[in-house]
Amino acid sequence: MPARKKDRPIGKRLGKLRKEKKLTLKHIGNETGLNPKFISQVEKGEVMPPVSVILQLSRALEVDSSLLLREEKKLAGEEKAEGYQKRTEDYSYETLTPEARHKHLKAFKIFIDPKSEHKPVGYQHQGEEFQYVIRGKVEVMVGENKNILGPGESLHFNSSIVHKLKNVSSEKAELLVVLYTP
Repeated sequence: MPARKKDRPIGKRLGKLRKEKKLTLKHIGNETGLNPKFISQVEKGEVMPPVSVILQLSRALEVDSSLLLREEKKLAGEEKAEGYQKRTEDYSYETLTPEARHKHLKAFKIFIDPKSEHKPVGYQHQGEEFQYVIRGKVEVMVGENKNILGPGESLHFNSSIVHKLKNVSSEKAELLVVLYTP
């Protein structure tokens, strides 16, 4: 079940920061390559962006990504998984480095439902990405190159190349993903 608008404070913080800096949607679009309409939808809480987009937006606003990601609160037991599911339509994630202010490395645990994939065309962001599969089997497309990874396998790639992630197993996939952004 997708998160309701009121459950998406990232959009509110994004809009507030953009307006405080007197930046237009078009300007942010030019800085990120994202469609201004999409950015507006994020600000209104209509769309929950993936982590890679949050990193792009924080870079364009010249703020630490933790300002947008700080909604991550530790919840207990079952509430924890359900809480993460509310954050995106495509996958859930847990921030492993919430206090990484002004750091270039960000680490996340990513959870993808069985036989599902990220819906957007693909992701790309400056830097590098490291993905390590803890559970499940995933397909990672880096450009036109297909990589199939199972538990204990990893992939390190240039994240400025468009990449897609898909769970090809019948169980929930769990990955450790580390992003380096210059």
